[in-house]
Amino acid sequence: MKLALFLFTAISAAASAQIPAPTSVFPAAEWSRTSPQAAGWDLKRTKDAADYAGKIGATSVLFIQHGLIVAQGGDIADRTELHSCRKSFLSALIGIAVSKNQIHLDDTLAQLNIDDNAPSLTPAEKQATVRDLLEARSGVYHDAAYETSGMAAKRPERGSHPHGTFWYYNNWDFNALGYIYEQATHQSIYDALANEIASPIGMQDYRPKDGKYVRESSSNFPAYTFKMSARDFARFALLYLHHGNWNATQIVPAEWVAESTHPYSNTPSGGYGYLWWTGDSATPNHHPEDVFPAGSFWLEGHLGQYAVVVPSRDLIVVVRVAGDHPRKEIHKGEMANLVKMVVDASAK
Repeated sequence: MKLALFLFTAISAAASAQIPAPTSVFPAAEWSRTSPQAAGWDLKRTKDAADYAGKIGATSVLFIQHGLIVAQGGDIADRTELHSCRKSFLSALIGIAVSKNQIHLDDTLAQLNIDDNAPSLTPAEKQATVRDLLEARSGVYHDAAYETSGMAAKRPERGSHPHGTFWYYNNWDFNALGYIYEQATHQSIYDALANEIASPIGMQDYRPKDGKYVRESSSNFPAYTFKMSARDFARFALLYLHHGNWNATQIVPAEWVAESTHPYSNTPSGGYGYLWWTGDSATPNHHPEDVFPAGSFWLEGHLGQYAVVVPSRDLIVVVRVAGDHPRKEIHKGEMANLVKMVVDASAK
């Protein structure tokens, strides 16, 4: 309720300091703000979307169009755990490394001398490529660090699918990619994120020391967790909305952004690219259970961490859920509903 009331207060505030919405802007040291009235949004629908965000469990939220904050709620500067959204950040770092010829997508695990604890990888599993890992299609179903009980329960049997043939949301793939990145670039993911992305796009709150490797005895490869504020999370989404370009500086190669947000596999919510979720499916006959706007793509994490990019509306919807034991987890269907409500409220 506090979140919804905060948003409604922002919606109802006087327009004396409002900024008319231009075609598109980038935030400087601070984000620029407008009001729903000035941005041409429907006031009732905006309030309904804000109320719904609070109802489904969001602890902070941002509705952004044309690079301006139209409505916000909660503490958008609070650094909280990103969970699996970490993977999309790694995808961006890998794209930069590929452009520097430090990583090659068709290198196999065998070529990279990648193995794991007993039962170690088989010769067939070692034929998986970096590209297979990015698409979560490695066929390596080894135990992995930092996976939920649900992920472990759904894990296929070892050797059941050749590499490149089957999509499974696989923490082994994601953790191994973190190791491959650090070996190739000779820097930690956390420092690289600060130097390659956070600093160039002006993140206000990100600190490399907030990162933590999660190690488990079942696997050689740790998970790479870190915290981020909602407003910094939104900057990264805005970077991808602009094809990796930040205010006339190319941070992530545009070709990589396009490849990463292209669906290679079908999922219950559309498709999956290079560690990014997509509203579009990989095949035309696929009918998602949870429908996001056509052309949209997003970062997604445990408990309800989302930054959804809707290019057709120049729109970003950020939702965060703070704490290890929140009062409610935001399910993907609820997020799909929220995004639809925000799209319906926004200016065309």
